[in-house]
Formats: sequence, structure tokens, C-alpha cells
Amino acid sequence: MDFDFTPDQLAIRKHMREFADREIAPKAQANDRACEFDWDIAKKIFKEGFLGCPIPEEYGGLGYDYIAYGLMTEEVNRVCSSTRTLFSVQTSLVALTILKWGTEEQKRHLLPKMCTGEFIGCFGLTEPEAGSDAANQQTRAVKDGDSYLLSGQKVWISCGSIATHALVFATVDPSLGHKGITCFVVDTKTPGFSAQSIKGKLGLRASDTSSLFLDECRVPAENMLGKVGDGFKIAMSALDNGRFSVAAGAVGLVQGCIDQCSTYAMQRITMGKPIGEHQQVQAMIADMVADCEAGRLLYLRAAHLKNKGVRNTLETSIAKLFCGEAANKAAHNAVQIFGGYGYSDEYPVERYFRDAKVLNIYEGTREIQKIIIAQDALGIRYANGTKTGAPTALAGACV
Repeated sequence: MDFDFTPDQLAIRKHMREFADREIAPKAQANDRACEFDWDIAKKIFKEGFLGCPIPEEYGGLGYDYIAYGLMTEEVNRVCSSTRTLFSVQTSLVALTILKWGTEEQKRHLLPKMCTGEFIGCFGLTEPEAGSDAANQQTRAVKDGDSYLLSGQKVWISCGSIATHALVFATVDPSLGHKGITCFVVDTKTPGFSAQSIKGKLGLRASDTSSLFLDECRVPAENMLGKVGDGFKIAMSALDNGRFSVAAGAVGLVQGCIDQCSTYAMQRITMGKPIGEHQQVQAMIADMVADCEAGRLLYLRAAHLKNKGVRNTLETSIAKLFCGEAANKAAHNAVQIFGGYGYSDEYPVERYFRDAKVLNIYEGTREIQKIIIAQDALGIRYANGTKTGAPTALAGACV
């Protein structure tokens, strides 16, 4: 196994780290308090072309690999989970899905403008009755000439109110179950489409989260992604990418906790010495460091498989589960280390604590990840389609 990063991977990580420290971190706390999506930061991200990190240059992207994308995502989340959400949605859930499933015309029309931020996407899968049960789509798509009329509601849609285009999943026939689900690219200016922001969130307060409403929203048949009935497969492949970026982001949150706690623990004096010299504090920081290193290796293993074009549902689920749990544990311990100050938003760890919780919920709850992992181990359903086993899954992982 080769654990060295390439010059390109190191360069994008360094560039993203400097950008995050200079442009994102100074405003993260204020944006969280205001519960506002920061368009100024977003425009700077667009200008840098970061959203096109893993998109091929022929479609307007930077042409980097998944390892570079993971490292970049980690650096963003190190300072702000809300900003990382934009990357996860725009790049992982929308652009990479169009890259895999779109026609050449769709890719050439949509992807260059998504890489520059001229188009902003959202991923319309979750519904009031279709969360973990993603196959239970109630949004209907009724054929009408050379168009489809879409009617239904989506909830908890990141970037829903700021999106110019939405990937909307709808069923052409509820009796077909998941085989009737179909995906459409919907221009959000289309009559019958509307969005309403969701307020009062525990975390990710500086990201947009919305409900989407479709009332006989007319979408041309040519806007279908894939074929009729491909929607469930498209959604699951998109979630493999979304879970990957969530895992990388979770490692970034752990690293953020390490950075904050390491500095604070050597400045805060109790009982005549820095609290960093107390073994209880050292133990909590040691756990953070170990989890951070382990989580990073897990998401990099998934990235390596993605680079090879190998199906990686199992590896991505393992990374998402472990890294999400690690982030929650690290944020909990960070608040403990900061004590009373950790309970206020004077320091970032309070925000990290709130932001970490969603990592156990969206892109597939931790319980769903455990089902995927356990059923693969038990031979009930193989996550990657065939039995691989731990030795095969680990072999050749170049990180």
C-alpha cells in the first residue's frame, strides 16, 4: 500500500486549507448565529472552482481524483460544517450523479455551470413518509404528452431554496414499488415548483435547508435522468458519493476539535498547570487523534476504490458510520475540555457539538449503515453486489 499523496493532492489540500482559514473560518461563528447562508463566501468558492474538484476538465471541472476531493472536503469541514454542506450537495449528490447518469447533452449543459456556481443543485429524495424508507416515494410523475407532471412534497432538502436545479425523484406508478421511481432534473423556476426554508435547526444553521413543493410541475421528458424506473438505482449511487463526502467532512470536524482543544488545553491553567498536562484531558485528546487517523484511512480507502471505478457501497458505509460516530464523540469531549466556555458560542466547539449530530442522520442514518454492514457480513445482502470479505476489500487499498 502506498500512503503517499501525489503533488496534486497535496496542492489542493493546501490551497483549500488556506482558503478555509482565510475566508470561511472568520465568518463561521457569525453566520451560525445569524442562521444565514453566506453568499459572499459561496461566490468566492465558485470563483476558485472548488465545486468542480472531481469533475473532468472536459465538463468544466478541475479533474482531480476522489482522494483530492476527500482531502478538500475535510479541510472545509474543519472550520465550518455548513459550508461543507454546499460541497456535499452540489458536487457529490448532484454533479457526480449527472456525470454518471446524464446524457452527453445533459452533462455539457449542466456540469460546466455547476462547477462555476452559475447553476446550484439540490437533491430531492426525502419526503415526509420516505426517509430511511427511500423507496416509499409519494411524489407522482404523470406522463402528459412529451412531458411529465410532478406533484408532491420533499423535506429536509439542503440548498433547496437557493437551488436553480433540483434532482427530483418521483414514481410513475406506486404499484411498482422502487421499480417505478424515476429521476428528473427540474428547473426551479418552473411553474408549480416552490421552496420554503426550514428554520430552528439544531445545527448547520448557516446552510439552507428547505421543503420543496411540486404542484403539477411540468418537466420535459428530455429532463429525465436515466430511464423510467432507474430512479432508485440513481439515488443509491448518489448516496454512495454523498456518504463519502459526509465521512470526509466528519474527519474534518474531528480535526477541528483537535486543533481547538490542543490550543486551549495549553493555555487554560488549573491547579497550577495547563489542563493539557492533566491525564483526563490527554486521554480525551488521544481518543480524538486516534479516531481522526482511523477515520481518514477509512474514507481514503473508499476514495481509492472510487478512483478505480470499483463499487464501494460497503466501504463508504463503514466510513460514514465510523466517522460520524467519531465526530460526535470528539465534539462531546471538546465541550468537556472547554468546560463552561464550551457551553457557549464564544468558542467553535459548541457549534461543532451541534453540527456533529446530523452526521448520524442524513445520507442514511447510522442505523441504516449498520444494517448495510451487518447484512453484508451475514450474507443476507451483499452491499457491493457480490461477496468480497474483509481481506479482499482491504487488499490493494492505495491511500
